[in-house]
Amino acid sequence: MTFPAIANRVVTPLVYIAALVGWEVLVRTLKIPLWMLPAPTTIAAAAMQWAPELLSHSIVTTRETILGFLLALALSLPLACLIAFSAWGRKLLYPAILALQSVPKVALAPLVTLWFGFTEWPKIVIVVLVCFFPVLVNVVAGFESVPKSMLDLMRSLGASQRAILWRLRVPAALPAFFTGCKVAITFAVIGAVIGEFVAAQEGLGYLILMSTSQSQTPLAFAAIIALTIISILLFYALEFLERKAVTWTP
Repeated sequence: MTFPAIANRVVTPLVYIAALVGWEVLVRTLKIPLWMLPAPTTIAAAAMQWAPELLSHSIVTTRETILGFLLALALSLPLACLIAFSAWGRKLLYPAILALQSVPKVALAPLVTLWFGFTEWPKIVIVVLVCFFPVLVNVVAGFESVPKSMLDLMRSLGASQRAILWRLRVPAALPAFFTGCKVAITFAVIGAVIGEFVAAQEGLGYLILMSTSQSQTPLAFAAIIALTIISILLFYALEFLERKAVTWTP
């Protein structure tokens, strides 16, 4: 291992540790009230005290995030193919999809709750709405990024449309697909929390809402950190899948 690589492995943790120590010192030196900004040690103590509750609420939010993300993939991929390969599909669908994307999801959350009731489905639907557009736009861009010279070459060799799709268009679109997925999965966690803010009895969004209303700021910070960890883990899980699936790019 080279010296720069070793330095990066050492420096990065030290930066985070220094930031936490600075946070702790700042809170204690300025005597910032607990309800306003708790120290990292206080947040850690709250996380340990409420560990079972944090775990159960984290499972709920993670389940809503993953289900909504998978449903968004199931909806966006066929539409992306229709938009990329059909002129009338682009003219008919793109304006409606752009109009839907322009509506703030926070504004839709109460309506979705009204339509689907006080179940897990409103949160999943909000996640779908948040994830849908990034995946669709990136997949369409990936399909359209195929060089015309390569398309002409495959057609001149007598390749069928099916062969062109699976041997050229899909591999070319995979990097863009995973880029859209990585953007969407971070939005998915936000969408789940938005749904839990509006109407929920469980989930990290509900826990944050309840803890802040009761001035339990350390617990709210612990829930926010749990959300951050979930987002990071899901992001790197997709990055791992990307490395396994897209082996021809650096």
